[in-house]
Amino acid sequence: MSQTSDQMELREEDIRAHYDAAVAMLNGIDHTPRIAKGKDAAGAPGRSSGVVGHRRFRSTTPGMVTRSTARPEGVKLLQRIETSDGADALISPLQAGVMNGLRRALAIALAMGAAYAAQTGLAGLKRANLDGALPPDRKNDFSELLAGEALVSLHVFANATAFLLAPHASEAPVEVGQVEEILTDNAQLALHGALWELDQELARFAKDDATLVATVTAFAEQLMEQVALRAQSMGRLQAFGRTSWKVEADDFAIQGFTPARKARGSTLTMQFKKPHQVVGNHIAKYQALRLSKMLMAYDFDRRLNPFAELGGFIFTFMGDGKPGTGKTTLIQMMAGLIHDYCQAVDYPFRFQNLSTENIDSYQGKSGQNAKAFINNIIDPHVIGFGTIDDIDQLAGKRGDRQSSAGQLEITAVLMESFAGANTVVRGNCTFGMFSNYPENVDDALRQRAGARFLVDGPQTREDYIDILHLLMGKNHDIPLGDHDLYAAQEIRTAVARSFEAHSKPHEAGLLNVFDRVHDRIGELDTIAKMGSYLKAIQEADERFTGRAIKNITDAVKVRAMDFELPDEWMEKPDLFLFQSYERKKDMIAALRVPITPDMVLQEINRYADSEFRYADKSDEVAIETMVREFERQEEAKKRYLEGKE
Repeated sequence: MSQTSDQMELREEDIRAHYDAAVAMLNGIDHTPRIAKGKDAAGAPGRSSGVVGHRRFRSTTPGMVTRSTARPEGVKLLQRIETSDGADALISPLQAGVMNGLRRALAIALAMGAAYAAQTGLAGLKRANLDGALPPDRKNDFSELLAGEALVSLHVFANATAFLLAPHASEAPVEVGQVEEILTDNAQLALHGALWELDQELARFAKDDATLVATVTAFAEQLMEQVALRAQSMGRLQAFGRTSWKVEADDFAIQGFTPARKARGSTLTMQFKKPHQVVGNHIAKYQALRLSKMLMAYDFDRRLNPFAELGGFIFTFMGDGKPGTGKTTLIQMMAGLIHDYCQAVDYPFRFQNLSTENIDSYQGKSGQNAKAFINNIIDPHVIGFGTIDDIDQLAGKRGDRQSSAGQLEITAVLMESFAGANTVVRGNCTFGMFSNYPENVDDALRQRAGARFLVDGPQTREDYIDILHLLMGKNHDIPLGDHDLYAAQEIRTAVARSFEAHSKPHEAGLLNVFDRVHDRIGELDTIAKMGSYLKAIQEADERFTGRAIKNITDAVKVRAMDFELPDEWMEKPDLFLFQSYERKKDMIAALRVPITPDMVLQEINRYADSEFRYADKSDEVAIETMVREFERQEEAKKRYLEGKE
């Protein structure tokens, strides 16, 4: 990929100039821990073997020297890595990869620290300090800039380490805990503290190649998180935060305190489904087909999808329907389509499902799991598809006493991620929420689903014949009979019928509102009349807010893109996928269709029908619960009185 115009290059010669210093740090340093307490593999205070401790001086204030009474800890990280697999006399390729990755990450961090010092004037203050010519009125600035350089160096070191070792990561579970030894006196001392604490963690957890990599990457992620939190309360970091840097040789982007992620796809083991194997569900299937192709228009250089800029991209959607109507099959179809498209053009594809296994009893862990899921999918280096199956069980409903703390944590993360102040829709990923009981999903979270897929399964006689033939397989001799197999699943015709069916509402409550408004003002063929209809819906259901209107208008924009990207564009990437961003945008814009009043009315009815359906179910469930409670009370009262007699 070419370098984008808003990125500065961190030159390779500047990075390699720090290789010797990086190797020296990895070979052996002394560090006196100031915040954390040392733990060896057995849990007792320890040090790397082979380094003799001795007294030394350390600086706590730039330009000042004070005597330390604490014992310095010797750290030989390369030796620690060599012995991480026991008694093997030779280092493994993975151990060598970790060593090289750490050297490279340290060199990048030192080069980035030097660039920060040059940008902010810190380099000049350092020279003045060495010459004993630092003005007294600049000492405070000097201290603050040194702290800023320390945080920049720490974050870039951790960021580069996690990025470079990502291809070697396995599923080995390692929980290193919170990083404590974060020092901000200066960059070198900060890196020494990080290496000391990493050495401690390796002593505890690294027993083989898998746990070695897992420990280093887990530590790097924890270090990034802690440094980013510290940076929020410190000044002098604007120069780093507003500039993007690129290490071209590694395709590694440095964007402030945001973690970079290696463009690795996930290995899918699910059984993919073909579109004709999804029987019924015409609108849901059609939108899933189009969305799969929309994702492929994403431009990795611009980190933006023309559909997201032009309107019509579906970032979040909710699929709801009765059990057994085909939600899982729809997921398998969509994941299979995106997977095949990505393989054809060598794009990394990442699929992940957030399940009930991510709910944890430890406070905050469920939220962390949900945030990790979101970050994996929104990674701008990949095409992502995230699913949240049975979201009514996973995300808690606020105000519901049966919702656990973990469920409420997940709800908060999803709400902030799907439509929060910091949400950026690039068009490289989409999230699907699925539920048999959408009425049990928190109202605000449900309304963050920009599109609604009603997964209602087979509906017509033809649908039932098609699904019976499909599931029977080929191991029989029963004749098909008088039937045009799968003709009813021809998507264009079926979708046209489905959309036309929404010219009037389906739910009884909404139909009453529609008829009342229609009788009063006639055909809903102007913005003013449709606005009156929307107000009447809001008066009937107060949950129908401005967010609902946004979702409806987004759905209308999707209808304006009511075309499938030609299959030929997917099969021959040079025709479309490998074109420049502006060319792709022009090609898509040329296919747009005009927005009509019928489109708008159909989308109002489709969305409002779903909200009324959810509300009716929710109210009915609440009523049934109250009835059962009254019956229990009456029975209890009866038994109590009988016992008194």
